[in-house]
Amino acid sequence: MPSQKVETGHQDTIHDVAMDYYGKRLATASSDTTIKITGVSSNSTSQHLATLSGHQGPVWQAAWAHPKFGSILASCSYDGKVILWKEGNQNEWTQAYVFDNHKSSVNSIAWAPREIGLCLACGSSDGSISVHTAGADGSWDTTKIDQAHPVGVTSVSWAPSMVPGALVGSGMFEPVQKLVSGGCDNTVKVWKLYNGNWKMDCFPALQMHTDWVRDVAWAPNLGLPKSTIASASQDGTVIIWTVAKEGDQWEGRILNNFKTPVWRVSWSLTGNILAVADGNNNVTLWKEAVDGEWQQVTTVEP
Repeated sequence: MPSQKVETGHQDTIHDVAMDYYGKRLATASSDTTIKITGVSSNSTSQHLATLSGHQGPVWQAAWAHPKFGSILASCSYDGKVILWKEGNQNEWTQAYVFDNHKSSVNSIAWAPREIGLCLACGSSDGSISVHTAGADGSWDTTKIDQAHPVGVTSVSWAPSMVPGALVGSGMFEPVQKLVSGGCDNTVKVWKLYNGNWKMDCFPALQMHTDWVRDVAWAPNLGLPKSTIASASQDGTVIIWTVAKEGDQWEGRILNNFKTPVWRVSWSLTGNILAVADGNNNVTLWKEAVDGEWQQVTTVEP
């Protein structure tokens, strides 16, 4: 498919772009305080569908919920709020819910795997992570990880709900609830929900970065025996963390030193290709070779 240029109509920097489940709509989050939704099609045309206004500061991220829960988009902002937007009639969006329990900027949001239900994790500069779960009656239940990264949480990502090594569709397992977070304390931390409380699930915290962790991404495992997390840092490195089985120590190896801050890491749906966006405006794709070394497959041309 040829690359496609999309004019979003934003008045300021775009911080995030999220494709919906079907690949038909883009949500873009911007410093102009809005989220814009753009329809894209395979014949390289795009059309503006909606502008969502409600935040009072730069919007850092937008995230689509799985369509089985309806047409729902979450956004988080410097204003400390997380807004859930719901589409009623086509392209008519309303604020269905506002979470304003953080004391400062909410930097990252992530929807849980759909098996867990409608559940959103939020990481904030106030040092905490909040997890909001929808009840059957439309109410929301909130649990919090206080002081997750006391100097600020930059990013959150959910583990796949299947236990590593489990067979797809075996239906024998309770879905696991685990999160990974990155912070301004240069660490990566793994969290697990035990009896309704979030506890740290890696000891000690994962420490190989020498500057802020900008992004973390837990790879889909598709029944593979190991768990894999990628972390990107202001220090210019991307680290791949793996653990063979539950209870073992995580091991980190440097994917590459980009010699410029690395902003985002994102896995392919099958979890075998990692996209890396760096401060030199490059997006590169990486794949693990048979010997466990990571190799650059290609550069995405802008």
